[in-house]
Amino acid sequence: MTTPDFLMETPWDAVALDIPTYELKSVTEDALKGISGIPGHFTVKLDPLDSKELLHRYGFYYCDTLLEPYCTAERFQASSHDGVRVNWEVGIDEVLSICDGGFSHGRFHRDFQVAGALADLRYNNWLKQLHNQRNTFGLEYEGTTAAFFAVSGAKVVLHAVSEKFRGKGLAKALWSAGYLELYGKGHAELSSSVSACNLAVVNLYASLGFRFRNPVDVYHRFNDGKKDMP
Repeated sequence: MTTPDFLMETPWDAVALDIPTYELKSVTEDALKGISGIPGHFTVKLDPLDSKELLHRYGFYYCDTLLEPYCTAERFQASSHDGVRVNWEVGIDEVLSICDGGFSHGRFHRDFQVAGALADLRYNNWLKQLHNQRNTFGLEYEGTTAAFFAVSGAKVVLHAVSEKFRGKGLAKALWSAGYLELYGKGHAELSSSVSACNLAVVNLYASLGFRFRNPVDVYHRFNDGKKDMP
């Protein structure tokens, strides 16, 4: 099947979900009608102030609101800790052990039609790809990997703290070390992505001097391919 112009394939999601997956490039009634005969999983991202009437009419359901934290090197407010250091040679098994089950706030974990194991697989596959590209580093605390950052250019696309290090007051020092490492590579501004419901991380970013922009509401739909929409 030729993919219609209003759809973008998302092969990284398809590998994990084992079905065709797409993101809509635009939300028009013609596009929403056009997907009714196409089986698969569909994602739409919209400005929170945009009307969602059409999405609800055509079977989409809300999953998440994403925020983009961003900060310049000059505005960054670091917190140091003598026991924290960066390790670019961290092994894949170490970071996977943190990643697996570590993204409960993510939109695929919050999608009631996606099994938790498949949502974990999506993030694990993404991390493996970034690690193979040498775009992942560990954040150690007293010699033990306590967290990791995975980056794409000037954006931290995946990050997580090991469960056994959560709630110990270390997150600010770990994030500070990670971002100082990236600023040291010449980036004038760094950004990431965080679910608006993940208040602990939102507050962490705010404490480091980050501001927030580009909010998007994320909607999903599973489609069996039957033309059953209005």
